[in-house]
This record gives sequence, structure tokens and C-alpha cells, in this order.
Amino acid sequence: MIHYKPQTGEALHTNAVDGKNVPVPHYGVVLPWDTFQTFSKELKSKGVEFVIEPYVRFKGEVGEQATMFFLDPAGNALEFKAFKDMDQLFAK
Repeated sequence: MIHYKPQTGEALHTNAVDGKNVPVPHYGVVLPWDTFQTFSKELKSKGVEFVIEPYVRFKGEVGEQATMFFLDPAGNALEFKAFKDMDQLFAK
């Protein structure tokens, strides 16, 4: 999945979501909850620079999810997320 927003001339384009500046466009991957937790700890231990540090977005609300953003070596924004309840994936 890719989230797209027309370019505005800024180096990193963003949309405000849950009080964070989410980079757009970005590529997204949904992982199982436990895999996300392990992967995010591994990335932190390797010193990966996050655009948005791993955290739980929409805590206690519909669509609650763990998410994190970082750039790949080519500068593409990547989002990895997870849901404890996969039925929340496209919930509004």
C-alpha cells in the first residue's frame, strides 16, 4: 500500500496524523503484533534513525495500532504497523 500526497517543494512531505508529521508518500507493511515489537527493538538497537519512533497510535480508540516510520537507504519513507486486533486494520 502507498499513501500519496502531491509534492509541495518541501524535502519531506507530511500529513498530520495523531499529532505526528507522517511522511507521504510512504510504503506500508502490516506485521503481526509480536513481530512488530521484536522488529522495532532490533531497529532501535542498531541505531536506526526514525522519522516517527515506534509507538501506539489511537490508543484505546477504533483503529488502535503500533506504528513506526523510517527512511530506506534511497530515502523512501517506510511505515511498519501492527494491530492486536486485525479487524481494526481498516476500522474508522
